[in-house]
Amino acid sequence: MPADTPDTRVPIDKQTRPVYRAQVAVAVAVREAVQQAGLDRKLVELVNIRISQINGCAYCLDVHIRDALKGGEKAQRIAVLPAWRDTDLFTDVERAALTLAESVTTLPSSYEQDRAYAEARACLTDEQLSAVVWVAIAMNSFNRISIVSRHQVRPDDWKS
Repeated sequence: MPADTPDTRVPIDKQTRPVYRAQVAVAVAVREAVQQAGLDRKLVELVNIRISQINGCAYCLDVHIRDALKGGEKAQRIAVLPAWRDTDLFTDVERAALTLAESVTTLPSSYEQDRAYAEARACLTDEQLSAVVWVAIAMNSFNRISIVSRHQVRPDDWKS
């Protein structure tokens, strides 16, 4: 935002705390579903990053790239994530999860959604598929909260 533009945004997470706390409770439940489904935390962070890339949420990208790096994800895989289909750096399960997450985020036609689900079903159990969809729904929601509230990325010393 240019320095001479007044910020008229209301930080909805701070303004209406009970609703935001409910959103955080959903995220906690989603994390439990992910664990029960046996999905790797690095996979979840890849999904969170990819969704945040699609939505253009700088704040969530900052948070989840840091988390992915701390969790042992390789910088190279994060760097090429927008072009994940064009590399051999991702497993079949990761590809299935990314396909599904992109479909939930962009909401393409029913035909394209059916193709994404079919692709995901080839590698994911019903429990895993459901957990990935919930990760995508929760991440999309947090992206929107951060974007409409204009959460800022602060300069920091990044260590990869």
